[in-house]
Amino acid sequence: MNQEDTNIKVPLISKIAYGMGDVGCNFSWMFVGNFLMIFYTDVFGIGMGAVAGLMLFSRFWDAINDPIVGGLSDKTHSKWGRYRPWLLIAAPLTAIVLLMTFWAHPDWPSTSKIVYMTITYCILVLGYTCVNIPYGTLCGAMTQNIEERAKINTFRSVSAMIAIGIINIVTVPLIEAIGNGNDKRGYLLVAALYGCIFAACHIFCFAKTKEVVEVAEKEKISLKVQLKAVAKNRPYMIAVAGQFLFGMTLYGRNADALYYFTYVEGNKALFSTYSMFIIIPSIIGAACFPFVFRLTNNKGRSASIFALLTGISMFCMYFFTVGESPVPFYTFSCLSQFFFSGFNTAIYAIVPDCVEYGEWKTGLRNDGFQYAFISLGNKIGMAIGTSVLAGVLGMLGYVANQQQNAAVLAVIKHSFTTVPGVLWIVTAVVLYFYRLNKKTYNKIVKEIHVKKEEKLRI
Repeated sequence: MNQEDTNIKVPLISKIAYGMGDVGCNFSWMFVGNFLMIFYTDVFGIGMGAVAGLMLFSRFWDAINDPIVGGLSDKTHSKWGRYRPWLLIAAPLTAIVLLMTFWAHPDWPSTSKIVYMTITYCILVLGYTCVNIPYGTLCGAMTQNIEERAKINTFRSVSAMIAIGIINIVTVPLIEAIGNGNDKRGYLLVAALYGCIFAACHIFCFAKTKEVVEVAEKEKISLKVQLKAVAKNRPYMIAVAGQFLFGMTLYGRNADALYYFTYVEGNKALFSTYSMFIIIPSIIGAACFPFVFRLTNNKGRSASIFALLTGISMFCMYFFTVGESPVPFYTFSCLSQFFFSGFNTAIYAIVPDCVEYGEWKTGLRNDGFQYAFISLGNKIGMAIGTSVLAGVLGMLGYVANQQQNAAVLAVIKHSFTTVPGVLWIVTAVVLYFYRLNKKTYNKIVKEIHVKKEEKLRI
């Protein structure tokens, strides 16, 4: 395939379909990230210590299955491509596991609860890996045009922000409405609904996208060789570090959010109100990434700017509460979400470009394998963020559905404001050193095609 072919414009319907894939991802994973921990502690009746242990254990499981799934997706050959078939098959199966994760009874013995929680969560993580790694890698297979990739990831991020906003606004009242006062039943029915949306969105993504970047057949490459190759890819290693910090900050704060509004603000319904305030800034912020990218010509620097401003805004939130200072609280909430959404677009737009850099640097192209470690970095960050939160709250005496002591309330508040604020600033510093700009990238892609053409002539 020549350079002209691989730089073709991606049709609008394909960009929309790719964005819908992240709608599906969020109706599964963001629902899990935001609500599963409080479901485990306040509905299922599992202690904070057990939840913290599960979050850490599951990441060892990820360390095994993420690279395997990434490698398998690279080796998949079908009439639909390498990555799209995974969406068609794995998404409906994962939707079933999502339902089973919330099918649990608070009257079970403690040991049975922990065993069931561990098994279902680990299978759910595996299912999500089988969908999300091929989905994330698919962007790089749709085009090699750096601006088209930026647009594709903008569609992805805008769609994700809309989905996250809807989830955060409707989930709490939906659980209460369809559960009719029974939270267990409410969570289960919501999981069934969100699982159907998850599967449908990925099937639509499968149907309306196309892989056009072909990769030459090559002999089997050992894990050691692939690891050495990614270690030489400096932009990629910075992206992995950024994803680790991103996962730790985002999911730790998200897991804390419902605790914050329930126990610090004293009204969990405020979580839906807060989510309504930030949904429009989320969408606008995600859509602003292409403009910032055109100004900087560097996706990493764009992400760094967004991360810095996100951190400052979140840190400022500490000084206000909904009850005492609603206007500044919601103002800084909207600002933090606006900048975060721009960051979310930028950080994922970085990944496909690192694949070309790696191919140019080492001669090895392994899209799925590289995305697997991006995913793993994000999940390890998530594990640390959520497990540290659960562990600290458990040590300080958190008791479900009761008035919390001052130390617990302080940790919950800091975990929603100052702690993620500082971590976002650290993330900004790391991504500032990302050097792969637009000019360098285009030069790299051109050299890759020249080398391929020379091999064909030999």
